[in-house]
Amino acid sequence: MAPVDETRATGQPGLRERKKRQTRAALSQAAIRLCVLHGWADVTVEQIAAEADVSVRTFRNYFASKAEAIAASHLERMLLIADDLLARPAGEPLWDSLRHAVLGRFAPPGEPQDHAPHNERWRAGVRLMLTEPALAGEIAKAGAAAQQGLAAAVARRTGTDAERDVHPKLVAAAVAAGCAVAVEHSLRADETVPLGAVLTQVLEQLAAGLPVP
Repeated sequence: MAPVDETRATGQPGLRERKKRQTRAALSQAAIRLCVLHGWADVTVEQIAAEADVSVRTFRNYFASKAEAIAASHLERMLLIADDLLARPAGEPLWDSLRHAVLGRFAPPGEPQDHAPHNERWRAGVRLMLTEPALAGEIAKAGAAAQQGLAAAVARRTGTDAERDVHPKLVAAAVAAGCAVAVEHSLRADETVPLGAVLTQVLEQLAAGLPVP
């Protein structure tokens, strides 16, 4: 999906790459916002482009569909987690670094995590949007690409080989699955639960080897 080779190769994206990623992110966030608030069927590509203040042609240059646009946010966030992992102190334990990287992108410090009652409409809208069949395939593709990017970062961090060694792939798969479980739990819990708290619990359990409760 995202053309991220420049960033992965140099560790720092160039100006052109940063602008492209910013445009992709703006379009993706616009698609999510409109589909959550107005419903999947009532949102068009034209509306998404207008919301992001770009042309429909620009939208088409980045995405083939609104489903792909929505899934791009997941891919971008996971690739940023991979970048953040590589930026953590070299001597820091891997799972501590992963916890900081994941929480920094899913639950940034200072961002409200209390899910106030007026946000219930948003939570309900996200739950409904995620049931769209057209979105499932794109999320799966984005997840596979995200997992590959995170595995490459784990390999660099641990001095292993992302192609030949199972460890970086396993860690990336565990983190990706843990993030998905945390998001789903936070969205579907009867009582609103801050995502950051759920993610912290998930990552602590993964780091401990998933001990039996």
